[in-house]
Amino acid sequence: MAPATRSRFASIAAPASSPPPALPAPTPPAPLPDPHQQQQQQQQPAHNGNPKISFKPFAISVGAGNRKKRPGDGMPEERPQKGPRIYSTPAAPAIIDTSTPTPTPTPTPTPTPTPRVPSPAPHPSPAEKKPPMAYDRIGLVGEGTYGKVYKAQNTRSKEIVALKRIRMEAERDGFPITALREIKLLQSLRHPNVVSLLEIMVEKSNVYMVFDYMDHDLAGVLTHPEFKFTAPNLKHLSRQMLEGLDYLHSRGVLHRDIKGSNILLNNQGVLKLADFGLARFYNTKRSKLDYTNRVITLWYRPPELLLGATMYGPSIDVWSTGCIMIELFTRKPAFPGQDEVHQLELVYELLGTPNPRNWPFVDQLPWYELVKPKIEHPSRFTDTFASQMTPAALDLCQQLLTLDPEQRPSAAQALNHPYFTSEEPAPAAPTNLGLGDWHEYESKQHKRKEREKEKRARKESQIKPVSS
Repeated sequence: MAPATRSRFASIAAPASSPPPALPAPTPPAPLPDPHQQQQQQQQPAHNGNPKISFKPFAISVGAGNRKKRPGDGMPEERPQKGPRIYSTPAAPAIIDTSTPTPTPTPTPTPTPTPRVPSPAPHPSPAEKKPPMAYDRIGLVGEGTYGKVYKAQNTRSKEIVALKRIRMEAERDGFPITALREIKLLQSLRHPNVVSLLEIMVEKSNVYMVFDYMDHDLAGVLTHPEFKFTAPNLKHLSRQMLEGLDYLHSRGVLHRDIKGSNILLNNQGVLKLADFGLARFYNTKRSKLDYTNRVITLWYRPPELLLGATMYGPSIDVWSTGCIMIELFTRKPAFPGQDEVHQLELVYELLGTPNPRNWPFVDQLPWYELVKPKIEHPSRFTDTFASQMTPAALDLCQQLLTLDPEQRPSAAQALNHPYFTSEEPAPAAPTNLGLGDWHEYESKQHKRKEREKEKRARKESQIKPVSS
């Protein structure tokens, strides 16, 4: 009879002639640990139905040779020890702690801390210092719906500039489109009679456009009691205005907001066109395109826009320039209307009522029938301004203010008018502008103070002394 196969986990080998020994009885469950023990016993899982084997801190040889069965096989070995009992687990060998417990040290009283005097804060390093401002504001020189304009000085070069802060409070869709259009236009323009954009500055949440500083604007100068322009000065300013306008139109730009406060002057008599918030490019190859008619300040708005036209070209700027020339000579606006209807009435009273004879296709404008005057007015332009202008200047202004936009001259044609080419006197820059900054903002502040002064004087005159 063939010998029986030895079991790997058998404790005693059976004789060849005897049947294979029976497996040992299942190991009884281990006793529950002491509640004061720090580690619980973990039960060893069974392997293929064989008895449970515990791994001891020393190596156990389970080779093919026979060995005697030791007491306690199949369950964790328990040894007497001074410290807590620790049972071995399959994951990590059991470690017997034979060290004596460390006596608890006697707590020593903590001394009362003495109050510490805070040391002064160290000075920040140059890298941690706040960078200086690029510009120091000197004062406010302008304010409007677009924002505010400040006079400022460059902290490094000491150059005087104008900071135009873009108003962002009412914007819900991001950066205002008018400011974007103005920046794009000014980056492409370089002319002595057009204001220069130097740079864009961002300070915290504010965006500033940095321009050349100009000491005055035309609206403020014309209301100043001490500024007087001679005939050569007027010709010099008018020519600069038309030269700047001619440059804009040659570059395909419509200004669409020419007025006194947007025409800047410095103390040397240099004139520059400014404020391109309503300006836009137009196609020079096409005579007219469809645009909005809600442009140009009312007093300088041409009649075709007042009648609802949306297809126009450079002639709208030419009309505004004619209004400015009248204002230069007379020191007051030519058409100070209160609304669109009143503005048209002032135009008709001075230049005559338009009709298809002097303005072809005027009856086809959208609002012509709505505001058609009931009375035909003749032109009174020559009688009104003949005593205040030279003949050539009167003729040029009358051409610039022609009712029919098709009959108005361009800026280039106006520069070739006899007023500039042949009529005396020759143009000359004004020399009496160095009387301090004077813009429309300062002019309004001055008028407000004068009104308050007159109001106080009237109140004092009404107070009668009490008789004793």
